[in-house]
Amino acid sequence: MAVPQASSGSGTQALDRAAALVGAVVAADAPLTFGDLQEASGLAKSTTSRMLAALERGGLLERDADGSYVAGSLFWLYAARHDPWEELVRLAGPVMAAVGEETGETVHLAVVRNGTTVQVAQVDSRYLLGSRDWSEVVVPDHSSALGKVFHAWGALPVPDTLERLTDATITDPAELRRDGARARRRGYARTVDELEDGLTGLAVPVRDARGDVVAALGISGPTSRLEGRLTQLGRHLAGQAAQLSGLLRGHAAPAHEHSTHSAEEGVA
Repeated sequence: MAVPQASSGSGTQALDRAAALVGAVVAADAPLTFGDLQEASGLAKSTTSRMLAALERGGLLERDADGSYVAGSLFWLYAARHDPWEELVRLAGPVMAAVGEETGETVHLAVVRNGTTVQVAQVDSRYLLGSRDWSEVVVPDHSSALGKVFHAWGALPVPDTLERLTDATITDPAELRRDGARARRRGYARTVDELEDGLTGLAVPVRDARGDVVAALGISGPTSRLEGRLTQLGRHLAGQAAQLSGLLRGHAAPAHEHSTHSAEEGVA
């Protein structure tokens, strides 16, 4: 990682240097330390310190819990005032198409909005049995694989009471937490007949540049067609989600991110 150098003859040298520091942080795969930025910029420590302090005051940069630099509040404010999911849906399009082509099942992309799971994109199944538009359907978070992702990875709290939709629906908050722990170990969440009898869903987390879970990528289809394939499909989804997470960070995901934890089908 190298910070572009400004021309020494430029009257905007300080501005160029500051912009280069911001650009380096925003484009980086992970938070950057003061040492990273000082070394890459070639600036004196005192100059780097002054510039970073000014950028923090202006909301262009901020520091995480470890003291490393990440994009500041102005970036998130800008995103919040525009449609924050438009770019996510655009980037997810090819990934969702690839999942649909590979699995043949309905593909879903969901986010958390106003404290609940909202589907923002769908690719329909190529099978007649299993095709349904879920974008306008209100689904309790604990009964869908997409919602379970947000519960399991901490993007949504587990409610104190859980509605029963079928005999298989989890209605005990403690059991839902245990289910979430199993989901994290194997790398994907799943529902089998918990939303509707005969319907199975799988979903995996999608992360942003900070590593936060910002979306869930999933598939759904008839239990009779998906049973026996859950581990295979979960691993495939995790690999595609890693690609999408890489795109959200501004580059393709490294190959090692495509691996997931092994899981036995008997772990429910």
